[in-house]
Amino acid sequence: MSAPDATGMRILVIEDQRDIAANIWDFLERRGHAVDHCADGATGLARARLGGFDAIVLDLGLPRLDGLALCRALRDAGDGVPVLMLTARDTLEDKLRGYAEGADDYMVKPFALRELEARLRALHRRCAPAATPAPLSHAGLAYDPAMLAATREGRRIPLTRMQGALLAALLAKAPHVCARERLLRTLWPGGDGDIAALHTLVYELRALVDRPFARPLIASVRGVGYRIAEAP
Repeated sequence: MSAPDATGMRILVIEDQRDIAANIWDFLERRGHAVDHCADGATGLARARLGGFDAIVLDLGLPRLDGLALCRALRDAGDGVPVLMLTARDTLEDKLRGYAEGADDYMVKPFALRELEARLRALHRRCAPAATPAPLSHAGLAYDPAMLAATREGRRIPLTRMQGALLAALLAKAPHVCARERLLRTLWPGGDGDIAALHTLVYELRALVDRPFARPLIASVRGVGYRIAEAP
């Protein structure tokens, strides 16, 4: 893999369809990005674990290890590299599964290569950590954006990037209500999120930071949004 141009990124493409992979590779290289490619999930996971990539383009249907399992393995290992998932499946349930396993964005085949690059650049900007990320806390629940992990009652809870962004938005407004529209704009600035995706993300976050504990903290405010409960 050659070095990218000054404004380029290092991108790993994990795609088993040779023509699609070749088209992505050729286009992105012409645009100044450095591209590496793997044609199956197991090899792609091993390459991704070596690090050094600014983003991953990940096909959902891969031989040896599918895209969902690959993304889940990266997130379970604490790897926060931005992942743009590709799939031929265009149902809401498929999108929600992708987000649930830690994908940051989702594109349905066929797609425009210019839009693919634009989304990769947006992901890179959006996922780049702040110089000094400030931990947030309320009512005994804390979140450290630098570590992509929450803490409650001394227990460290790893989160996906999307789960962390949701918790950060709730903690930043705590104990006040964070409106659903605000959360949708924060989590999906490209406008591709919806209420069903938000509900799924809240459900996942509750399973991690509420369900294992005696007192739930994430409260629904009917017709408005969500809030972190006040300290007892």
